[in-house]
Formats: sequence, structure tokens, C-alpha cells
Amino acid sequence: MARFIAAIVTAAALAVTSSASAGSVISNDMSRCTGSNGPAIKVVVSGIKNSSGRMRVQSYPATQSAWLAKGRWLNRVETSARAGNMTFCVPVASVGNYAIAVRHDANANGKTDISQDGGGFSNNPSINVLNLGKPSVSKVSFYVGSGVTTISVKMKYM
Repeated sequence: MARFIAAIVTAAALAVTSSASAGSVISNDMSRCTGSNGPAIKVVVSGIKNSSGRMRVQSYPATQSAWLAKGRWLNRVETSARAGNMTFCVPVASVGNYAIAVRHDANANGKTDISQDGGGFSNNPSINVLNLGKPSVSKVSFYVGSGVTTISVKMKYM
């Protein structure tokens, strides 16, 4: 089980520690996820272990070449962590298939601390040591239409 969680945290950390020039760092503007605004992804994150550190949510195009690749994320929302559940709004440029990676950097040091940090992905795929905590894009991909698409991500920790 420890390897399983370590793999998830490592993959999520890889996903959200890419160069800031890769995409846009945006605020968590929930007004972008109301009414007919869109296209956008409303990400409901559950199971956040504590209120320390930072939460990072990143969107990716749902392609094998871009998914979790360094410098290929589209938008990042980063904010202070809050224990329990948090909701994020991630606007996207157009309708299509996307994937989401979430990371809780529990001590806000910008590094992967396997024993403290948590991670999760869109569609909450099962992760194992054989795929090194990096689920395939087919497991995390989902369609975003012209409105707001709501997804749920369950955090995993060691």
C-alpha cells in the first residue's frame, strides 16, 4: 500500500511541478464555473488531509504526449490548502478532452515529500507500482462541453 500511495504522490508531483511558463497560473475564480460560463472544469477535491501547505490543480490536453509531461500543462490553480473538501474552477480554451492532476504540497516547499504530500487524478483511476503512479491518459480523460463540467477527485496519501 505504501508503494501504491508513493507512486500516486510522485506522479501527481511530476504533474504539478513543471515550469510555470508551461501554461497559465490562474486564480481560483469560481465565477467562471457558474451559469452558462464555459467551457470550464469544476474540480471537487475530497479527502484533503490537513490545512497546511498548498493545493495545485493542473489541466492537461488529454493526449498521450502531453499527459503529465513536463511543460505541457495548460492551466494551474494554486491556493492554500484546507482540510476536507475544496472546489476549484479551471477554465479551458475550447470543448474537447482534458485530464486533471491534483497535488497537496503539505509543507509548501515545492518538493515531493512522499510521507506528507498527497495527490489525485481525474476519474480517480487505480494506481499501482507497475505504472509508476502515472495512470494512462485513457484512464483520466474526460470530455468538456461548452458549459461547466464537474468532476470529483479523491486525494490519496501515504
